[in-house]
Amino acid sequence: MSTLIFHNGFILTDRGFEPDTCVVVEDGHIVAVLHGDPPSGPPRIDLAGGWLAPGFIDVQVNGGGGVLFNDDPSVATIATIGRAHRRFGTTGFLPTLISDTTETMQRAIAATRAAIAAGVPGVLGIHLEGPYLAPARRGVHDARHVRVPDADELQHITALDTGKTLITLAPEQVPLTTLHALRARGAILSAGHSAATLTQAQVAFAAGIRGVTHLFNAMPPLQGREPGLLGAALDDDAVWCGIIVDGVHVHPASLRVAVKAKPRGKVLLVTDAMPVVGSDHPDFTLYGQPITVRDGALRTADGTLAGSALDMAHAVRNTVHLLGLPLDEACRMAAQYPAEFLGLGDQYGRIAPGYRANLVWLDSALQVRGTWIGGEGDPDAPCARC
Repeated sequence: MSTLIFHNGFILTDRGFEPDTCVVVEDGHIVAVLHGDPPSGPPRIDLAGGWLAPGFIDVQVNGGGGVLFNDDPSVATIATIGRAHRRFGTTGFLPTLISDTTETMQRAIAATRAAIAAGVPGVLGIHLEGPYLAPARRGVHDARHVRVPDADELQHITALDTGKTLITLAPEQVPLTTLHALRARGAILSAGHSAATLTQAQVAFAAGIRGVTHLFNAMPPLQGREPGLLGAALDDDAVWCGIIVDGVHVHPASLRVAVKAKPRGKVLLVTDAMPVVGSDHPDFTLYGQPITVRDGALRTADGTLAGSALDMAHAVRNTVHLLGLPLDEACRMAAQYPAEFLGLGDQYGRIAPGYRANLVWLDSALQVRGTWIGGEGDPDAPCARC
């Protein structure tokens, strides 16, 4: 039996960050959260007065470490992306494939299945962002791939028999019968890259769409006489909303409005990260187009946003400093709420007995000092066994 104790820091429990508390981990799971001095004997992680939070979960990760999932949907690519984002506190993620051919989608699903079977740290499933999008709201997605799914394709895109399958689609582009079929096959559906009206969005939510992908982006703005998808998402208390808090995709004031409009627990942080995260190379190619970093934003030559250079630790810091939310809530938006959105809230996203020991240690500057997945420290991090 492998036992590890975390102590001498602030532990995020359901009551907030608590001092004079320690966490006991055995065989990859949290077995106790204790007040007072830690038990003697087992190895200890001295948090040096820092913050211990549940490991971050990112449901929208296109790339990292210099690689893009679309370019090479393989186990090696998924592992590289996971290693890159783990440095920034992400201990659970969905490798995300943007609009592509059916063949590439099948390869991505097969690679995800193989990565989970091989025990690649942190892989929770796959996110298919497209290709069932509104052509006018496709953003950087290649128009050649944007389409409506046919009956045969439904079986292929829901073929992952382990982990979670998240599909972003434009509800006005997909028949209700198809939405019902996807839900019946276990897919989690999110609306995005959409020009849906309020009524179309409401009907889609009633049909089982449970989230909205990168709220505000790739959808019409809220208008007084036509709230659209954005208004429908803010109005429906049951709908989860992913937000990109990088100071580029959405103005912080708009994000503050969204957080105030939604019930607590229904807004989650995502990165929409591209290969530049965790890489020394500031540029990459997408669909044959060069993508460059300009003032912290990733853009095509014509200025279209192409994902982000955001990592989850930065998103948490921005949520504190730009949105003015307390650190405990920012950490929940990065861990507990994504876990609940994926239907994994009974296993991930909290520091409580019975939960998987996926953890992130932050210092006073909210920089990542260490991460643990299933109680195992990052072998590439010097602080894994501090």
